[in-house]
Amino acid sequence: MGKIISSRANGDDKVLLEIEVDYIESLNLKGHINNVHVFSEDAAQIRTNMSQRGTNEATKYFLIPRVLRNNIDFDSFAKCQRIDMLEKSIFVFIVDLK
Repeated sequence: MGKIISSRANGDDKVLLEIEVDYIESLNLKGHINNVHVFSEDAAQIRTNMSQRGTNEATKYFLIPRVLRNNIDFDSFAKCQRIDMLEKSIFVFIVDLK
């Protein structure tokens, strides 16, 4: 996990952030320095559940809460990334909107 060390307005409705992250977290970027999104797990306010189906409950689903389902194209492909940390895993899904 990381933290924002400093921030300042950079003009053109942009903010320049200086962040500090663990070395392992920087490796999760795999060298990509564009299209980086900053998020905080504390900002997540909507609760959801996981569902299990199939033989021995082998298939697991993350349920999208009803309030977040509008404008999602369920026929498109989605990208997913799993970020493992010591005490939790973070799953990031990228889904195209309609």
